[in-house]
Amino acid sequence: MGWLTTSLNRSIGKKFVMALTGSLLMLFLIIHLIGNLTLYGGREAFNGYVETLEVVKPVVRVIEVILAAIFIFHIFNGVRLWWENKKANPGKYAINANKEITTFSSRTTIVTGSIIFIFLVLHLSTFWYQFNISGHPETGSFEFYDIVVYWFNQPVYSIVYIIAVLLLGFHLNHGFQSAFQTFGWNNKKYFPVIKLTGTIYAIVISLGFASIPLYFLLTGGK
Repeated sequence: MGWLTTSLNRSIGKKFVMALTGSLLMLFLIIHLIGNLTLYGGREAFNGYVETLEVVKPVVRVIEVILAAIFIFHIFNGVRLWWENKKANPGKYAINANKEITTFSSRTTIVTGSIIFIFLVLHLSTFWYQFNISGHPETGSFEFYDIVVYWFNQPVYSIVYIIAVLLLGFHLNHGFQSAFQTFGWNNKKYFPVIKLTGTIYAIVISLGFASIPLYFLLTGGK
């Protein structure tokens, strides 16, 4: 296994791990968004969706552990690559030169990633914790739809949520293209299509998630 550890600790190995874990997380976001969109169907539709997941709870728990491991690998390698790039390109000149060949989303990846991580902790401490452990913050009930209504009717929480998922869009736009480049799928003929697909994906995911708290703020979930 020594060769594997050595390979993964090289720059290309770290980038491969970033691309692989990022791709898996992007797939998860699609599934998660589809599930969340049942909120537009009202109380019965969303509670029915969550209760369906409850039926296969052991499987869901295994998936959650796997997702946590993927997040940890993604964050760890992202920070390592950022730090190594920072050490390799110190000084104002290198920074200015870098701006000429990189996009805004790629230059701010460490910033957007850090903010998304902080938001993820907040998100898990509200929805995940209350869905699984504590129940509704006021009534203690496990009416899943009511928990969502409660939090998305808090203007500060909803605004933070919207800002976070919009920043997620920038992060995804860079990550989608970067993953394809790392896997070697960067043919000049097809890469413009990949870039466009990545941009569309990032917009759909970020606006899809952002639309939900906005909907509850405007309607109250009624």
